[in-house]
Amino acid sequence: MNNVETRQVDRDSLFLLAQMRVDGVDQPNRVKVRNLSTGGMMAEGQVEVGRGAPVEVELRNIGWVKGTVAWRQDNRFGIAFIDEIDPKQVREPVSTSAQTAATQAQRGEQFRKI
Repeated sequence: MNNVETRQVDRDSLFLLAQMRVDGVDQPNRVKVRNLSTGGMMAEGQVEVGRGAPVEVELRNIGWVKGTVAWRQDNRFGIAFIDEIDPKQVREPVSTSAQTAATQAQRGEQFRKI
């Protein structure tokens, strides 16, 4: 999608804390998720990251989601997801199923192989 198309995507405004990993950095960062859509999110936090950087964000009930930094302004930045997600899942109560844990572990391993 180009910039005009992505601005038309429905976004859910919310306030959620999430972990974010920047490719090549061992320590994850805590960020505030300000809005979320199927294709990306806006986050806020003190993270040293530039446009185009590969990242991964841990979203509740979904696990680690890969993306790239699309833009940055002060301490806010946009992340474009590589694969679309279902934002409604993030709003649901926390799931403790074995399937969710397995999915999170699998996504974490895939990110480390980059």
